[in-house]
Amino acid sequence: MPVIAVIDYDMGNLHSVCKGLEKAGATPKVTDSPKKLAKADAVVLPGVGAFDPAVQHIRQRDLEQPIKDIIASGKPFLGICLGLQILFESSAEGTQPGLGIVRGKVKRFVHEPGITIPHMGWNQLQLTQPKSILWEHLPPQPWVYFVHSYYVDPVEAQIRAATVTHGTQTITAAIAHENLMAVQFHPEKSSNIGLQILSNFVSQVREKIAA
Repeated sequence: MPVIAVIDYDMGNLHSVCKGLEKAGATPKVTDSPKKLAKADAVVLPGVGAFDPAVQHIRQRDLEQPIKDIIASGKPFLGICLGLQILFESSAEGTQPGLGIVRGKVKRFVHEPGITIPHMGWNQLQLTQPKSILWEHLPPQPWVYFVHSYYVDPVEAQIRAATVTHGTQTITAAIAHENLMAVQFHPEKSSNIGLQILSNFVSQVREKIAA
């Protein structure tokens, strides 16, 4: 089975992510070791919490450059929730610079009548890259589970793989470009749809190994 490193920086629900990857047919390895990240077949960056502590923890563990090197190498990489946001240049949630791997900013939902912040619960994706490997074997507008008050706004619109609408605001729910994929929702909490998304990622890892 493919070995997928799950980055440990004290900001993610590691148990749920690992359980999901196991069900998807991978062997997850929780680590903060750059050497183990480099040896793995793929890498997942989970995340729950606030932007500034997340990037601070990554830098304190000297993981920023290894993460950049892994993505640049072409190895399959999946960010989840906060693990999507910290790939960007900055966030309205904090003052620390993000990793800057993806051009753009993280913004806060605008308050409007009738919607709750955080955006929490099940919502439907609009697939803007319907042929992305992430969405294989899924219905056209799959339901997934969100918990977030901030959203990413990429400079390059073509990297958006899916959007979601909350109130009158339509925002980026996932990005995909070559080996880099990241989602705002929680696939590990999204029932069978989420498991299929993780299985699709694992399938891509297998293809990469076989190539």
